[in-house]
Amino acid sequence: MTTTVERFETALEDLEVPVRRTTPAAFDETLGRVANEPVVGTPLPFEGVSLPAWVDDEPTPGALESATTGVTAASLGVADYGSVVLPSTPEGSEPVSLFPERHVAVLRERDLVADMPTAIERLGPELRDGGSAVIATGPSATADMGALVKGAHGPKEVRVVLITDAEDADGGEP
Repeated sequence: MTTTVERFETALEDLEVPVRRTTPAAFDETLGRVANEPVVGTPLPFEGVSLPAWVDDEPTPGALESATTGVTAASLGVADYGSVVLPSTPEGSEPVSLFPERHVAVLRERDLVADMPTAIERLGPELRDGGSAVIATGPSATADMGALVKGAHGPKEVRVVLITDAEDADGGEP
């Protein structure tokens, strides 16, 4: 029987989205492997994990425009689809996740859920209280004008960093 983490990783692989598992202690090094500078980000709400100093966490419009990578927290991951839930934040998570060519979603392993009904159940109270979130599945893509084009309405590339407390985090693929 496969675990929720294994299902999530398989769904991401199908979407051509690399995932790296890491511990809080190794987060900075792991992020350095998946981010291309210049990097912008929003503060991460996870205990023991914060953005390194080389990430601009208060980007101006100019910094956002020139950024290659945007780093944001995901509040949930949906294993069946490889989706990440990106909450709206006062720090501007939406533009940071959408404008740079590469988006790195940072997610705690314990915030993975098996399926969309479970995700909606978990999100329901926050959304009913006026919160908002985007459920993102893979890179932005459209075939509106014929051939598939990536990055038309968001990032061309997506990476996921999955934070675990396990000592055997493997780092995954870049």
